[in-house]
Amino acid sequence: MIETSGKKLAGPIIRLHPNDNIVVARIDIGIGESVPSENLTSRSQVPAGYKIAAKKILKGEPILKYNVTVGFANTDIEAGTMVHSHNTEFREFDRDYAYASEYKPTTLLPESERATFEGYVRTNGKVGTRNFIGILSTVNCSATVVNKIADWFTPERLKDYPNIDGVVAFSHGIGCGMEMSGEPMQLLRRTMAGYAQHPNLAAALIIGLGCERNQLKGLMEQEALQENSTLHTFIMQETGGTRKTIEAGIEAVKALLPEANKAKRQTVSASHLCVGLQCGGSDGFSSITANPALGAAIDILSRHGGTGILSETPEIYGVEHTLTRRAATQEIGEKLIKRIRWWKDEYSVGRDVQINGQVSPGNQIGGLANIFEKSLGSSMKGGTGPLMEVYRYAEPVTAKGFVFMDTPGFDPVSATGQIAGGANLIAFTTGRGSMFGSKPAPCIKLATNTPMYQRLTEDMDINCGEILDGTVSVQEMGQRIFELFLRTASGEASKSELLGLGDYEFVPWQVGVMS
Repeated sequence: MIETSGKKLAGPIIRLHPNDNIVVARIDIGIGESVPSENLTSRSQVPAGYKIAAKKILKGEPILKYNVTVGFANTDIEAGTMVHSHNTEFREFDRDYAYASEYKPTTLLPESERATFEGYVRTNGKVGTRNFIGILSTVNCSATVVNKIADWFTPERLKDYPNIDGVVAFSHGIGCGMEMSGEPMQLLRRTMAGYAQHPNLAAALIIGLGCERNQLKGLMEQEALQENSTLHTFIMQETGGTRKTIEAGIEAVKALLPEANKAKRQTVSASHLCVGLQCGGSDGFSSITANPALGAAIDILSRHGGTGILSETPEIYGVEHTLTRRAATQEIGEKLIKRIRWWKDEYSVGRDVQINGQVSPGNQIGGLANIFEKSLGSSMKGGTGPLMEVYRYAEPVTAKGFVFMDTPGFDPVSATGQIAGGANLIAFTTGRGSMFGSKPAPCIKLATNTPMYQRLTEDMDINCGEILDGTVSVQEMGQRIFELFLRTASGEASKSELLGLGDYEFVPWQVGVMS
């Protein structure tokens, strides 16, 4: 990893590891331009963020970035030549998982020295960073009803309840026409239960149609949910239809508002922070600035007793061995490989998806040749600490420190699983400029480069491009991000919240057969 000692970046290129046979252009480099630090002359027009061969790479040789294989030369590549998808072959290669061989426990700070934030302490001891009332649909057939109920509670109608962040609907497109048992239904139900019981919700309503496959009774039984003063349920076919259910839901929320408004923030330990880690619209600088800086912040958070959830299983593929080696036990490492093998051997066989090689057009334009290279950067969001547990999608996260949750790479689906698992904050890195927000967990966005940050400043919370500019180190930026965690968790609005994002980003993972 680069400059963990605090050294600032400088010069036209960046060398990430002494063993690498490529370097990265920090700025645009023209044909014939000299690169004295590498004793080479550029043979290509190389955009910022793209790779340059630091020496001749023979056909079939691995291309090394951070001393990790990110592909193989499909032709002889002369020193000074741009290295990208046109001369890089994606193919499988053996990786030594070496389970738990590099495990080093995190040194926790004494409780008296841990950072704090202002959070909402719930009756079950969990701590929220926001105070919403949520309305969930069991099935797409009740989606209109839950949205109409939430829409009724405008800022004007909530003005007498200043401690409530809003009433938000969580509707989705499934719940019927799907398998009635097994993983697809279990996954949907544990996702819904995770939201219904989320510490960022003061109360919740769950509304079903009545004849759907995701029966309300089955949901409540599977997830051990019970109606109480903060959880109410309605079935449209029993309540009298669309209009009457909307009216009943509005009245139910009205009755919940006074108690929800009594919630007050209080000082709590940073150990109650659980951050879902996301990246999207990545570029060649993601693995150099925002992702390692976010990883540095998670290392800090872990020492304070908090939790960081790395996800997006297709986007660790190819570098999963760097995580299994840090696993606290062999069993934890094997859990990760089991999920990888499910993706490769069952879920995505023969499909044109990124785990099978090709990343999105935006990623390619940003300088990433294939999924191995993207994964190298994506995995850095988890920091350098030990892997403490591996979870299936939307399972409750109880371990502290760095953990992994199996999710797709599609950001709304991935973040939905993390929030269902208990993430009360989302941190999202982007190089191309992803526009994402989430509810009920606020999302902060980290830009990888200064030009994009300046173009999209209304959407970006922090500019990790300063690392490229040479004004801060990765570790210094990590500290800034950690401090932003604390401020956002304490109520400071993120850019996505100011823009009103998050009403359409509840997207449970749809697996299985639709009929």
